[in-house]
Amino acid sequence: MNMARILVVDDESDLEVLIKQKFRKQIREQQYEFLFATDGKKALEVIDTNENIDLLLSDINMPEMDGLTLLSAVGEKQLLMRSVIVSAYGDMQNIRTAMNRGAFDFLCKPINFEDLDVTISKTLQYVEQMKSTIEAIKENNILRMYVDQNVLNFMTRRKLESSLFDNETLEATVIFIDICSFTSISENESPDQVVKLLNSYFDVMVREIIAQGGYIDKFIGDAIMAIFKGDYHLDRAIDSAIAVRNQINSLPDFVDKIIFKPQVSIGINSGEMISGNIGSASLKRLDYTVIGDTVNVAQRLQSAAGPGKIYITESSWHKVRESFQCKKVGDLTLKNKLKPESVYEVVE
Repeated sequence: MNMARILVVDDESDLEVLIKQKFRKQIREQQYEFLFATDGKKALEVIDTNENIDLLLSDINMPEMDGLTLLSAVGEKQLLMRSVIVSAYGDMQNIRTAMNRGAFDFLCKPINFEDLDVTISKTLQYVEQMKSTIEAIKENNILRMYVDQNVLNFMTRRKLESSLFDNETLEATVIFIDICSFTSISENESPDQVVKLLNSYFDVMVREIIAQGGYIDKFIGDAIMAIFKGDYHLDRAIDSAIAVRNQINSLPDFVDKIIFKPQVSIGINSGEMISGNIGSASLKRLDYTVIGDTVNVAQRLQSAAGPGKIYITESSWHKVRESFQCKKVGDLTLKNKLKPESVYEVVE
């Protein structure tokens, strides 16, 4: 499915922020593009200047022009666009009026974002079906039947494998996750129990990192270093950090007769770093990893973060402040840094 364009029409000032936060994954993966207007009149201006809007999400009670009047006005402007009313006025008369004026669906406020997510997905699938039908009429798709997907996949995989041996400078995000106070367990329990418990924690963390497209660079004692590359690498790293923190916090504090409440401290930094095979040729031991100041700062942010904390730099905060709730920690003096670093904590 191509990126869907969604117009949200509502005079509530905080709705734009909520939409961007709740659908940040779809936004950064370019599944959805959101446009915003505060009333029906401004919505018509947006529609006139933006082609191919797929979905209209509109309130009813707004200044200048209400949502029901807007429904009547947009009917002939973009024939494939579908409309969903999202309003606190969920009485049958408003629902019937909205449906009679072409609404595809009707949701009541306060907004249940899970329900909204399902409704958006369902409506966009319908729009996509209509587009596919029209496209099938316009195009002759016979030649596409002869594309051998296996050959394409093989070529892509070989290209990826060869790239693993390139030394390069890249823009990426590095994340350090440490299990707080785990040293106390290693000092008081048997080696078998320590390793088993540590591996169980690592397994939880690794699953969340992989789910966001990251890869594990290395395990360092009771900590993990992971790298995120590609589109929206910083956002995905923060998403994985939040998921790791939530999953670890939900684990029991009593396992195999060991009493321990696991918590993690996390440091994240984004920027330029060197990627390559680092190690000793004499020992025939090389690790494909990343190095540089960006990596060092991430590790020191993790050291400064307390249990359950996720720390990022101010430069990272500027990139993600519309997608994540953060609060300023202050200026911290990090090891081997001449100037204090302005640090933010990811709260969400």
